[in-house]
Amino acid sequence: MTPENVEPDLLPSLALQPPAKTDAGLAPLLLTVIELVRQLMEAQVIRRMESGDLGDEDLERAADSLRKLEEQVVNMCEIFDVDPADLNIDLGEIGTLLPKEGSYYPGAKNQNPTILELLDRLLDTGVVVEGDVDLGLAQLNLIHAKLRLVLTSKPI
Repeated sequence: MTPENVEPDLLPSLALQPPAKTDAGLAPLLLTVIELVRQLMEAQVIRRMESGDLGDEDLERAADSLRKLEEQVVNMCEIFDVDPADLNIDLGEIGTLLPKEGSYYPGAKNQNPTILELLDRLLDTGVVVEGDVDLGLAQLNLIHAKLRLVLTSKPI
């Protein structure tokens, strides 16, 4: 069916249809990553608040920023027709990416921790990852990379 064969009244209504969920592309994945990072930052704010490392003004600024970021995630979900509950990816035997609503508090131990909880614990204690990567072609090592990653929420 070509546009010439379609009745003129149908064209505007076809153009105004929201995209199908399968047409969302990378938006749900990107929103999931943003929500994971947002919740990690929220957990770190809570940890710093409880340890007394944040003053009232810092805490208010952080809380305001987290609220605005959460609103933006919800707005983006509406734009891309993604249910915010769908951002919590089930990873099978590993568990879920994010905790169920209201089921995680930083520092609380859970028998089946989510990826968010594991990342929060790593940030709280810190971890160093080292590795070597050799890239080659035709049995020739052309690129050698030595990597060292320090991941922590505390200044080093």
